[in-house]
Amino acid sequence: MSGSAERGVPSSRRHWRKPPFIANPLLRWGLVVGVAIYAIWAISILPFDLDRISQGMTRAARIFSGAFPPNFDRYELLIDGFLESLQIAILATLLGLALSVPIAFMAARNIAAKPIYLIGRAIIILARSFHPVIVAILFVKAVGFGPVAGILTLTLYSIGFVAKMLAERIEEIDWGQVEALRASGTRYIGVLQFAVLPQIMPRQIGLGIYQLDSNLRASAVVGIVGAGGIGSTLMNAFGRYDYDFALAITLVIIGVILVSEAVSGRIRRNIG
Repeated sequence: MSGSAERGVPSSRRHWRKPPFIANPLLRWGLVVGVAIYAIWAISILPFDLDRISQGMTRAARIFSGAFPPNFDRYELLIDGFLESLQIAILATLLGLALSVPIAFMAARNIAAKPIYLIGRAIIILARSFHPVIVAILFVKAVGFGPVAGILTLTLYSIGFVAKMLAERIEEIDWGQVEALRASGTRYIGVLQFAVLPQIMPRQIGLGIYQLDSNLRASAVVGIVGAGGIGSTLMNAFGRYDYDFALAITLVIIGVILVSEAVSGRIRRNIG
């Protein structure tokens, strides 16, 4: 007899099978059937208009045919729009980071009193509740067209992300340094300065670089609704039916985003 037979182990191999996500078969198949029924119902009530779709395909073909080859003759407008987007992104990132630090301290459960914590969390939730395009529309209505609306929009957008991530990092700090300074009689501000800030500074730098990259992308989007930057230049090109110039702007936006993503990713890896 073989060794496995002597030990009472069956000679046939056992194959491991991944357990299903939902163990109960009735619940699993009932969920699948329910999703399928809902998908069929949702598709059936969508207002598909084949005539309108065919007309849209014709218009799309006309737009694409007029966009090639891209036209870079008015590169001055393109450069001005891109530089404005860059200025919007930099100013919004700096303002957002400056405001995010105190809000993050307010929203950290382990260092803030309960009322201050609730206020800080409420600010973060409010900043994260709306898409930047919606916020940009509101600021355009409030302060008018131009880069000021874009800066205010992306500042609020930066607070929603950076303050949340920074508050979570504060809640994960090594508490031993805080207790050591408190035991020596250091005041609250000194504890934050010498025990908390040094631990969160690497995360703060990484978040700042990431948010600058994100704001540069978002500045092109909010500009479409009139908040300045290269997005406004793009919308003006479409409004004048300059599809070849619009394609040139689109290509520049894609190239700038690819370069900024590569550079920011490299910097974040070096910091990490």
